[in-house]
Amino acid sequence: MKTIWILTCLLTPLIWVIPQENTVISRLEVYDLATGQRSVVREENADFEAPNWSIDGDYFVINQNGLLYSVSRNGSEKAEIFTGDARNCNNDHGISPDGSSIALSNNDPAEDAPYGSSRIYTIPISGGTPSLITPEMPSYWHGWSPDSRSVLYVAHRGEDFDIYRKEIEGTEEVRLTGDPGLDDGPEFSPDGQYIYYNSFRSGMMEIWRMRPDGSQKEMMTDDEYSNWFPHPSPDGKYFVFLSYLEDQGQAHPALKRVALRLFDLQSGKIRTLCSFTGGQGTINVPSWSPDSLQFAFVSYEVSQEN
Repeated sequence: MKTIWILTCLLTPLIWVIPQENTVISRLEVYDLATGQRSVVREENADFEAPNWSIDGDYFVINQNGLLYSVSRNGSEKAEIFTGDARNCNNDHGISPDGSSIALSNNDPAEDAPYGSSRIYTIPISGGTPSLITPEMPSYWHGWSPDSRSVLYVAHRGEDFDIYRKEIEGTEEVRLTGDPGLDDGPEFSPDGQYIYYNSFRSGMMEIWRMRPDGSQKEMMTDDEYSNWFPHPSPDGKYFVFLSYLEDQGQAHPALKRVALRLFDLQSGKIRTLCSFTGGQGTINVPSWSPDSLQFAFVSYEVSQEN
């Protein structure tokens, strides 16, 4: 439940309007590329986010109220994944390509964290005690390398949010972007030849790609929308991404009118698949089915109760 207080400021004393309760309805959905059809897997009168699709195709991982949950493919079963002391997880999490681990981003307690207190951890695929990967905060996970040995993430280190890479067993993080404006949502192509991401470096939020060392940056989209979170399909033919239908600058808010769009990497053509209310939480992380025929996302509805 979210309470919205409406403040009206006049020349006379402040007037507080009686709050109204907003109930968020979340729907875990699957889009089928062959049929163009959407199907609802699970619906709740609650706010959950960011589905990953398991390597075996049998379940999804979502975050809700600071915890991670597995949801069965048909949506009938939902179970908490044990994350130890990491119980303030945000919507940046994902299963390693080898299926052995889950990377998660947890908002750790911090006395002074002006840009956020998220750190990245890994846990065994079935749950367990978290292992710290990024001591510095904030760090928001977004992608695994194809060999499951390193992670891609967004971090604020000094002046701006940029994209970094770090070996799971290593100590040094490598900065891959340094342009003015937000860089976000990095994810490797399945062959490891590119990193896809979104960037504000052109003055609009667009989809870009670069080589794994940060070289050869190339803008992939150039239109009137705010484009976020490119996710390459496992077969390397496409990437799906989120588009805000109204320019949002460098922000990616929730509960806005958005579309999911498909970029064909062979033809360079973009196809709009569907539109709905969403944004933050819809498709923040990798969510393709293992066979590249479907992907998962979350749509939202807000109902008001006076």
